[in-house]
Amino acid sequence: MIKFLKRFYAVLILLFLYLPMITLVVLSFNSSKSRAKWGGFSFIWYRNLFHDSEIMKVLLTTLLVAFVSAVVACFIGTIAAIGMNKMKPFTRSALMGVTNIPMLNADIVTGISLMLLFLILKDKFGFRFGIVSILLSHITFNIPYVILSVMPRIKKMNPSNYEAALDLGATPVYAFFKVILPDIWPGVLSGFLMAFTMSLDDFIITYFTKGSGVDTLSTKIYAMVKKGVNPEMYALSTLIFVSVLILLILINTLPSGGKSKKAEK
Repeated sequence: MIKFLKRFYAVLILLFLYLPMITLVVLSFNSSKSRAKWGGFSFIWYRNLFHDSEIMKVLLTTLLVAFVSAVVACFIGTIAAIGMNKMKPFTRSALMGVTNIPMLNADIVTGISLMLLFLILKDKFGFRFGIVSILLSHITFNIPYVILSVMPRIKKMNPSNYEAALDLGATPVYAFFKVILPDIWPGVLSGFLMAFTMSLDDFIITYFTKGSGVDTLSTKIYAMVKKGVNPEMYALSTLIFVSVLILLILINTLPSGGKSKKAEK
């Protein structure tokens, strides 16, 4: 009886988490615009999606911001994590506490703070809200996620390998790419994916820092809510969900497959 209740509870949680996504996928194939009426199976919203220049422009902007901010945050966060690891314990602990603040802080506080900063820059130096302000904002809140993803891998790394490479004549840069980076690469990749996902998903910070004339998927959908969400967005959300699902499956299966092949050899 206890096992049944545990399984039932687990299934209930999974249904609660994924039933909205299943509903979204089903509606993306509904030929009717009505969410309450099934008009028949159709790919019409997928066809319309790729012919809608406005949505394609918003999608391209969203992916561009997510990718660029993730790459820059990954670079800065990795270098910061390596530098913090070389610091004294007290200084490292203090900086780790500071790193956790943006993650624990409410998004609306971060968004308003960045907006006020950009307003000051606008008054003093003529800074303009737009794609640059969004990128700077996303890089700012992505860096802590990268640091916290890379730091555990650095702590597991054997520092003697790097020192041995230097003793054998390798330059610091060469030793970094050949010794340190391969050891911490899983953490770097995890931080990149986390930063990319957070940037892709963000609404509040983007809303306060985007200015006029620039939209991401989240702000575009928010603007549509007042008039009614276009069914083409159901199709786009389904494609994003399936892409992320496939990416997660590949990430979780490919390394294990490689290990099993090595074990067989």
